[in-house]
Amino acid sequence: MFLIFGDKGSGAFSAEAALAEAGAPYDFRTISLEKNEQRSPEFLAINPSGKMPAVRLPEGQILTESLAILLTVADHFPNARLLPPQASPERGSAYRWLAFMAAEIYPMVEISDYPERFAPKGDQSDALRQKARERIRDRLSIVERQVAGPWFLAGGFSILDIYAAMFSRWRGSIGKDWLAAGHIPNLLALAKSVSQRERIGPVWERHFAN
Repeated sequence: MFLIFGDKGSGAFSAEAALAEAGAPYDFRTISLEKNEQRSPEFLAINPSGKMPAVRLPEGQILTESLAILLTVADHFPNARLLPPQASPERGSAYRWLAFMAAEIYPMVEISDYPERFAPKGDQSDALRQKARERIRDRLSIVERQVAGPWFLAGGFSILDIYAAMFSRWRGSIGKDWLAAGHIPNLLALAKSVSQRERIGPVWERHFAN
């Protein structure tokens, strides 16, 4: 059985959604961000960076980094077709955009959410948060233009859709007013499609109902 370490609404959603879609047996162990449990000695022994998600594989190995987890789940369950066929052009596109979001958006989320980790609290951290939000919005706009609809790739659903949908739900990181202004309609439509998948639907509800 897979064991996910994470919190509701966090990056752990992507790991859980991928496992649910694959029909894999898993358990979810809550690490409360509100209680700062990701900095506890117990969790730091699992992931020294103090970041979520982390997943213990059935083989016993601990895996961190959401992108690595998604690719590993896809490898464990090839019949679930969580990625396009190997060596296909769409497989390369999936890798490209997964890497883009992991490298260009995910780091900015931490800065937007916790700017005081990177600059003195006050005007400097507030300015840094705004810059991070602008970067997230710019990068999401790039992703928005790539969505073929109804899924990211023309060939159909993949873990790329899970990842992109997750980023579109982090309203605090992006800015609610910007999202409400309708800048990423394709991504929001994709997120709705992800939320309506039979196996992912209950996971989506638990993470993002509010």
